[in-house]
Amino acid sequence: MGIFSKFKTLVASNVNDAIGKAENPEKMLNQLIVEMSEQLVEAKKSVAMAIADEKKLERAADDQATQAKEWERKAMLAVQGGRDDLAKEALLRKQSFDSAYTEYKKQWDAQKASVDKLKDALRGLQNKIEEAQRKKNLLIARAKRAEAQQKIQTTVSSLAGSRTAFEAFDRMAAKVDQLEAEADATAELENSSTTTLDRQFAELESSNSSADIMLLELKQKMKALPDNVSQ
Repeated sequence: MGIFSKFKTLVASNVNDAIGKAENPEKMLNQLIVEMSEQLVEAKKSVAMAIADEKKLERAADDQATQAKEWERKAMLAVQGGRDDLAKEALLRKQSFDSAYTEYKKQWDAQKASVDKLKDALRGLQNKIEEAQRKKNLLIARAKRAEAQQKIQTTVSSLAGSRTAFEAFDRMAAKVDQLEAEADATAELENSSTTTLDRQFAELESSNSSADIMLLELKQKMKALPDNVSQ
């Protein structure tokens, strides 16, 4: 189980180092996934070696059992042939292989139990890495959103602190209002002057009575007559 303890220690060290720098969350997360995947490959190799050792012990145990059965068969054959002396020798060989089988079987059972635990640990580790890969994009999105929010807040705080931009904007708005008011006043004065002038001419024209007009017409008519008519 030491390989997984080593993996855990290495990953924890890398994570702490990366988080401490925290210069680029996306780059950091991608690098962590790469390192996890690399360590997973190494862990798989170690588990594969443990499985290979288990298979060797299993084959050795099976071989001892096969040899024990073979010597038992030979002992029976010797008894059938009336050779008890050979039968005894065969049984002693069988006993030796039985003892070896028992020892190999014990070692195989222990190795098999260890391999089963390693397999379970490896599956758990692989599941965690797969989960980390699924969460990576979500974490990257959250990091980018937090970064954008921080930049916006910094900008707002800067503007709110100095108020230079906002005050300039308000002054410009007031200036535009003043310009519009002055333009309206000028237009109103011009309209008022024109109306007064028109009214004066109208009054002058209306002041000429109909009698004055008739008198003027009479004078013009008299100028056109001969002198004797006027006498």
